[in-house]
Amino acid sequence: MKILVFLVLPIWVFSSPLFSSPLDVPQPPVANPVLSTDKDHFFKDSTDLIAHSPEVPEVQVVHHQDLNKKILIALVVASSLLGGILLLLSCFSIYRLKRLKKCSTKSDRNSDAAKGISLGPILDKFPSLKLGNNRGSVDAFEYQLLVVATNNFEEENVLGEGESGRLYKAHFNEHFHAAVKKIFANGQEADREFENEIQSLSKIHHQNIVSLLGYCRHGEAQFLIYEMMENGSLEFHLHGPFGKSELTWPVRMKIALDVARGLEYLHEHCDPPVIHRDIKSSNILLDSNFNAKMSNFGLAVTGGGSNQMNIKLSGTLGYVAPEYLLDGKLTDKSDVYSFGVVLLELLLGQRPVERVDEARCQSIVTWATPQLIDRSKLPNIIDPAIRNTMDLKHLYQVAAIAVLCVQPEPSYRPLITDVLHSFIPLVPVELGGSLRLTDSSLSTRSELAS
Repeated sequence: MKILVFLVLPIWVFSSPLFSSPLDVPQPPVANPVLSTDKDHFFKDSTDLIAHSPEVPEVQVVHHQDLNKKILIALVVASSLLGGILLLLSCFSIYRLKRLKKCSTKSDRNSDAAKGISLGPILDKFPSLKLGNNRGSVDAFEYQLLVVATNNFEEENVLGEGESGRLYKAHFNEHFHAAVKKIFANGQEADREFENEIQSLSKIHHQNIVSLLGYCRHGEAQFLIYEMMENGSLEFHLHGPFGKSELTWPVRMKIALDVARGLEYLHEHCDPPVIHRDIKSSNILLDSNFNAKMSNFGLAVTGGGSNQMNIKLSGTLGYVAPEYLLDGKLTDKSDVYSFGVVLLELLLGQRPVERVDEARCQSIVTWATPQLIDRSKLPNIIDPAIRNTMDLKHLYQVAAIAVLCVQPEPSYRPLITDVLHSFIPLVPVELGGSLRLTDSSLSTRSELAS
């Protein structure tokens, strides 16, 4: 910068009025021996010299005053310009230093991601992980971060898999873990659902609705990054490869209560109300304490209780309400029907649609409804993993709720608020309900064995 100042200053000084315009230099006295009147072409004869000589002292005084003024003006102008240059160079230097520091920081972060080492700075982008208050926006992730966090989407990191995608455990560092959903489908319809999921979950925040932390596009591949749900999906625990489910009766009731709370928030507390339109066991995720949270809002629509027509039929076979399937009528009662099917899965341990033979499938609703209302048959169709482990009266109540939820006529189905209040007394206090277990309340379990 000093070199630049020394280069610029002489240019501006010599370009000032002092050096750019000719100065009126006073004429030398006549007696000067260097000048000869014979040879000077400015004077024709001696009379001209004599006429001008008396005025020489007066002209010299005037020219010296002009010279002092010009020198002063030149100094002021040069000082002002020099100060401006110095200020401009100082600002430019500060800007360059900040820019270099920012580029250096970004380079360090990319280097950490590529090496798979600690990604501590990423926590600063997600205040929701610390405070639980992320509102109104989600972040775009770089694909390379997802590759490193999932160990190149290794099979050992799979949490679960549904029709729409596969869920992976992602470990960004010791403080930041998440669940990455790799979406299978592509095309315009998949793009719309992807965008709808991001827009919906950026506005919806509830303890029983999964939090969306970010998204990623890589070529045609699409990824959604959720909060970590260590125990995967409900479908995996009910119908997974391990055969007998380890979900106990109290935990299953807690899961049903959590889903009912999430649905009540969508139907009663969102403005406008939200219809999920794809409630199913694979879209119910479980955290480390088996708290249930609804996910996959790609098909969600707003509208609430009023009938909605001309909405493209979407959903999963076995969970779709009959009025929506046959007539295209969509209401919040359509979600209630899907919830009833999930409740049947929790009770019976069977899939919504089971293949009877090569040419025929059977709906769990059609097969189970007659037996659910028959108290003599009900205990025999319960999932063997939980048979003889619950209060018989509680079993009858849950079965009655399930039958009401899957009624073919929407007006016969209860509101999700009513379902929620019916479940609270059936869930132990330590799991979020109001039931206090005593020895006497367990005595009726023996009736199930007879």
